[in-house]
Amino acid sequence: MEFLYFLARRLLWSILVLVGLSIIIFTIARVVPGDPARIALGPLATQEQVAALQAEMGLDQPIHSQYLGYVGGLLQGDLGQSLLTQRSVNEDIGDTFAATFELVVATVIVSMIIGVPAGVMAARNKDGWLDNSSRFIALLGVVTPAFFLAILLQILAGYVLQILPVTNRMPAGIDFQANITGLMVIDTMLHGRFDLTVEALRHLLLPTIALSAATIGQIMRITRSSMIDVSRQDYIEASRAFGIPARIRTFKYMLRPSFVPPLTILGLEFASLIGNAFVVEMVFGWPGMASYGVRTILQKDLNAVMGVVMVSGLFFVFVNLLIDVLVGYVDPRVRIRGTR
Repeated sequence: MEFLYFLARRLLWSILVLVGLSIIIFTIARVVPGDPARIALGPLATQEQVAALQAEMGLDQPIHSQYLGYVGGLLQGDLGQSLLTQRSVNEDIGDTFAATFELVVATVIVSMIIGVPAGVMAARNKDGWLDNSSRFIALLGVVTPAFFLAILLQILAGYVLQILPVTNRMPAGIDFQANITGLMVIDTMLHGRFDLTVEALRHLLLPTIALSAATIGQIMRITRSSMIDVSRQDYIEASRAFGIPARIRTFKYMLRPSFVPPLTILGLEFASLIGNAFVVEMVFGWPGMASYGVRTILQKDLNAVMGVVMVSGLFFVFVNLLIDVLVGYVDPRVRIRGTR
């Protein structure tokens, strides 16, 4: 019962966040200078043609009527039509979301595999050379801009060493459609094309490294700090006094309570990267939703911009809700505090 109340509160807050997001993005899209109908038709279009497109898009209606119509479409799963591609925004996002999702999932997996063990090792060797080195590397990863690292990786791995591809999800000339899950690595395996799986992983490697550097640095630092704080708890001192081996103390009694802050950061990064991966996507020519969103912003494609923001917001809210549930499971004190 306690957990259900905790979950119900999180669901209510999630719905309120989505409603607020829809109001904010709709208002911003309408007050930004520039007429989307004129931009879509070009400077040579007549005023009558512009007025006709405005009427078709509902831009001639009062702002509250436009918002209610937009919300009605959202509730039916209709994001409208893109002026940039002349297709349904649902179709555009459906074609591009999987590429961004695959890149973000790979980024989070790499960040967790590297960041958490590195933070644990740094905490176990506090103030030693390993700890100092890991803190320097973590700081370097956090402060290095993703676009700079992406370009540097392209130059080194793609042009100097010529060992990895630097653009797209597959080599030119290979016409493979990821039509099962949309994830190139998974779909090539499901089709039994393991040669293409290797190619998909090779194309995925450089964007993943560029996008994960900052997250790895954050996870390393937070895991280290959390492990050091937990190591000072009375029950850890007691286990040390009873002669419990250091390895068992670390991984059985310290890692689980220490994993709550890194788990929260991973969830936030996972959610935010869906919309913030556009820099790396554009550098590597990655055909994802984030880069699609940037193109629509430059063209003031209102329906597409709002669609990308709402999908990113929905994903952000869902992942945060999931992280709240996981954190409540890992640390029962969190959900107990949440019911008060």
